[in-house]
Amino acid sequence: MDKVVIKSAKTIDEAVELALQELGVSQDKVTIDVLNEGKKGFLGLGSMEARVKVTYSCNSPVSKAEDYLNDILGRLGIEVQLKSEYEDERINISIDCDEEAVGYIIGRRGDNLDALQYLTSLVVNKGEENYIRVSLDIEGYREKREETLIKLAKSKAAVVAKTHRSVTLEPMNPNERRIIHSTLQEFKNIYTYSIGDDPNRKIVIAPKKKEYGSDYKSKYRYNRKENELVIDGTPTEVADE
Repeated sequence: MDKVVIKSAKTIDEAVELALQELGVSQDKVTIDVLNEGKKGFLGLGSMEARVKVTYSCNSPVSKAEDYLNDILGRLGIEVQLKSEYEDERINISIDCDEEAVGYIIGRRGDNLDALQYLTSLVVNKGEENYIRVSLDIEGYREKREETLIKLAKSKAAVVAKTHRSVTLEPMNPNERRIIHSTLQEFKNIYTYSIGDDPNRKIVIAPKKKEYGSDYKSKYRYNRKENELVIDGTPTEVADE
């Protein structure tokens, strides 16, 4: 269902602004039809106000996402401003709110933000033919979390390659696990796999064993810069499993 507002003012811009205020949305979310451009007249005679029709589609993917977020967060007493981008079947929504509410929305290791993203995705995709991916972010949390995961992955992989012992990471959501797997593809002497079921599914970082002998400690040296093992001064690569 669409919301339609018709407004008149001295100029088209003023009429549009009045309509946007009534709808409570930004200009990039609406369709504007100019019904009358208006005219000044002469000596105050024959003047005519500009008149516009502004339409906000409540059934568009972006409007469904924003309406849902405003509603659920509003019920929690959190006022937010949303900035949305929609391209290639993907909606990216940046949440801006009071600093005190940021931590609550993010939750422990992003649990609340992930749950909110999942629920918003369900709302957006209801009745849609093609799947639309929804991504929520607040104060750049997603980028900061990705940087943290990349550092963690490389640090643990270095330990595994040096000690020849597997390491199991804490439970992570599918997106975070993808970051770990992708980051460690560059390491030549370790591999990764997942164990358990969501939401407790974990990644295991394990050493590749085919070329390792019993005298590993004496023969093998780990080259951190090249992410590889060195045998008696000669780099070696282990075939992918």
